[in-house]
Amino acid sequence: MKNKLIRITTIPISLEKLLSGQLQFMNSYYQVIAVSSEKEKLEQLGKSQKIETYSIEMTRQITPIKDVIAVMQLYFFLKKTKPFIVHTHTPKAGIVGMLASKLAGVPVRLHTVAGLPLIEATGFKRKILDFVEKLTYKCATKVYPNSFGLLEIIKQNNYCSSSKLHVIANGSSNGIDTSYFNPNLFSDDEKTKLRKELSISTEDFVFIFVGRLVKDKGINELISAFNLLQCEVTNLKLLLVGNFESDLDPLSQETLETIKNNKAIISVGFQTDVRPYFSISNALVFPSYREGFPNVVMQAGAMNLPSIVSNINGCNEIISNEVNGLIIAVKDEKAIFEAMKKITNLSVYDVMKSNARKVIVDNYEQEKVWNALLEEYQSFEKFLK
Repeated sequence: MKNKLIRITTIPISLEKLLSGQLQFMNSYYQVIAVSSEKEKLEQLGKSQKIETYSIEMTRQITPIKDVIAVMQLYFFLKKTKPFIVHTHTPKAGIVGMLASKLAGVPVRLHTVAGLPLIEATGFKRKILDFVEKLTYKCATKVYPNSFGLLEIIKQNNYCSSSKLHVIANGSSNGIDTSYFNPNLFSDDEKTKLRKELSISTEDFVFIFVGRLVKDKGINELISAFNLLQCEVTNLKLLLVGNFESDLDPLSQETLETIKNNKAIISVGFQTDVRPYFSISNALVFPSYREGFPNVVMQAGAMNLPSIVSNINGCNEIISNEVNGLIIAVKDEKAIFEAMKKITNLSVYDVMKSNARKVIVDNYEQEKVWNALLEEYQSFEKFLK
């Protein structure tokens, strides 16, 4: 009989997208149970991946009463199922999962850190989030920052002892399936058709952003920089792939108006498959304020796109400046503008494009990450003896 492995995220889409394929892989070695909120979506995920599921309600905001209820519900579930490992992702799932696991006496309690939203917080809110982060790590057996930059940030903030910290493989929570993110899968006819649908000509140099269209992703600065660039460079398009989130981290009204009125900016909303949009683009622009280890930068690289990224952890580990992209200052509209202008120079662009896919294949192939995590799990089996 296989030992039980429980993987927890706040919402099911994190299990589906951020850990795509990994739960099925681990299910060959452990009895995997996925825990998250949004019961209906979670059950659909369980059926599609042939794994067990258990739903508890969790919110992404600070909701003390609901959070205590979630901890108690999970505690009773863990006492009943007696898992060998509980492994959490995302901040809310982290505190709920690690606290409940500690109380329930789960022998191996693991938490992956894929970003620290609290870095942008200030005042009393920052103090609360710091406390929650420290409590999460205190309850964990091991903490896995998914980048070496995050590892250093955690050490600098004294969230836990260095002995608890470990980066799996070269970073990333899941790696990249480079056979899936492969530009050769898209024919010239398919690309021509999509370009036509989006009013993109063959002469256009296409910048793409993939992700949530929110302030923290640097969208205000990106839109402003693109506007300026249009005054100097012709035949440009900016493709935005992702949803607006007006409730949590809204864009400025000026940015929203520009997106609406500038015909060179094409917003296509959330897409379950981003590869076709990468296939008709030239370069990713990802001026985020903070990240863990961004999948989108690896996806773009695997699709043979160089990337313009902020000088933040994760991004500056995947991208080497002027090798497979450009690294720029955070929250700097001028830096975005200058990098976008530079990369439209085809002699510069071609060099970086030639390296883009190779860097991802050599360092972040998905099965390498999965096998490194499996080895980590198996190293804990001494706890069973």
